[in-house]
Amino acid sequence: MSNPLVIDAVPGTSYADITREFEAPVEALFRAHADPELFAQWIGPDKERSTTTEWDFRSGGGYRFVQKDAEGEYAFRGVFHTIRENELIIQTFEFEGWPDEVSMDTIRFESLPGGRSRLVDHSVFGSAEVLENMIASGMERGMREGYEKLDRMLASEV
Repeated sequence: MSNPLVIDAVPGTSYADITREFEAPVEALFRAHADPELFAQWIGPDKERSTTTEWDFRSGGGYRFVQKDAEGEYAFRGVFHTIRENELIIQTFEFEGWPDEVSMDTIRFESLPGGRSRLVDHSVFGSAEVLENMIASGMERGMREGYEKLDRMLASEV
């Protein structure tokens, strides 16, 4: 059984607070977000396979990844604004299929007792409508399935 994904998005607002705990130390959780090969193994829904096409993981760097399934390709890109190892990633996130709709994500990595960790993500979208569209497009399922893949990946490293 995996830890629950909590997405707190108040209707009519343009932000979501996302929380998820992991049965792995914060260093492993952060590394899975920092290393492009590891990131590609877990990001997104089960049916999609991901490839990182650009990856410059540093403050001021950028990224792009593509997810493929039987129905097509979906590309995402952004800028890493601030990175503090094992603590914080502030980045933009844009689905290329919805150009000009960029979210700003502040992702915090917290150590918990017993070698566990918590990810806390505050995502701010351009409008309440954009957030509602993201949720309607399957954001919860994609995040939940991705984090379940991440759980399996982190467990295999121990």
